[in-house]
Amino acid sequence: MQDNGTDRPKRATNVLVADDDMGQRLILKANLKGDGYRIMEAENGREALEILSSNPDIRLLLTDLAMPDMDGFELIKIVREREIRYTYIIVLTAADDRESLLRALSLGADDYLTKPVFPDELKLRINGGKRLLRLESQEALIFSMAKLSEYRSEETGYHLERVVHYTRLLARDQVRHHPERALNPSLADEIAMVSPLHDLGKVAIPDNILHKPGKLLSDEWEVMKTHTTIGGRFIREIYEKTGSPYLWLGYEIAMFHHERWDGAGYPSGLAGEQIPVAAQIMSIADVYDALTSKRSYKDPFSHEAARDIILEGENTQFDPRLIEAFLRNENQFKSVRKRFKDKGHATA
Repeated sequence: MQDNGTDRPKRATNVLVADDDMGQRLILKANLKGDGYRIMEAENGREALEILSSNPDIRLLLTDLAMPDMDGFELIKIVREREIRYTYIIVLTAADDRESLLRALSLGADDYLTKPVFPDELKLRINGGKRLLRLESQEALIFSMAKLSEYRSEETGYHLERVVHYTRLLARDQVRHHPERALNPSLADEIAMVSPLHDLGKVAIPDNILHKPGKLLSDEWEVMKTHTTIGGRFIREIYEKTGSPYLWLGYEIAMFHHERWDGAGYPSGLAGEQIPVAAQIMSIADVYDALTSKRSYKDPFSHEAARDIILEGENTQFDPRLIEAFLRNENQFKSVRKRFKDKGHATA
């Protein structure tokens, strides 16, 4: 069959096997090699870390727990602390070693195989890891779509980068100062990660409204407001198919980031604690960035002018706890604005 350049190329899946037992490594390699897997080997945890560091495309790790120099427990712990992209970890354990298995899972292992390893079970466990990693890739596609929305709506160049930092500052502040909100550092970072999805629905807004240089007429404004429900419904549909907690936060942010603390916002007129905390955080970050950025209908406000406008919104547009958080992190907001300054825009 002639190659016309249209066939999708097959990519090998990289798997790292960490085990000090050469015989065990050979067995695992022999069982996987014929099914499109590229196997790399390490004799201990330290060597495995070196291979992972130099090969960021390795997303599947099979590791023994008892190894010299650095054991599997320490390897799992360090991988979870350092990773930027998620690594799916399967541990190899003896059938009667329940204590070690529970310890490995508590450190961040995803799955396990008992020795001796059976080929069919090995492939099923690996395929389970591949499914999870594919879901992560789908989320990356969604974030790329958020960037597309930014380009189409002609937002300023670093808008998404700035709101990620602003939302992280506010969310982490709430972790420290308001434990009653039940946020933790991991959830705070997840809110920041999905913040670029807030205006995804703008891809469906007509150009004559989205790019209008002057004030929108009342009927045009009603169309513009639908970007919340369009984006929210789209993300929720994907969430219902994947169950990704990231996407549920993305749904809350896209759907409700224009709600107001006093209930006068849209699309649902939620008030106070009815508004999801992720959307509350997104609201103040988005308003600050809109005020301090150039738009087709206005020049950027100074930080001080934007600050005054935000303070005027306490108890009406914004949760007073987030006003306090904004003030506590005011200097960091200014630093982010300066670091991600759009070309040709002042940062007064």
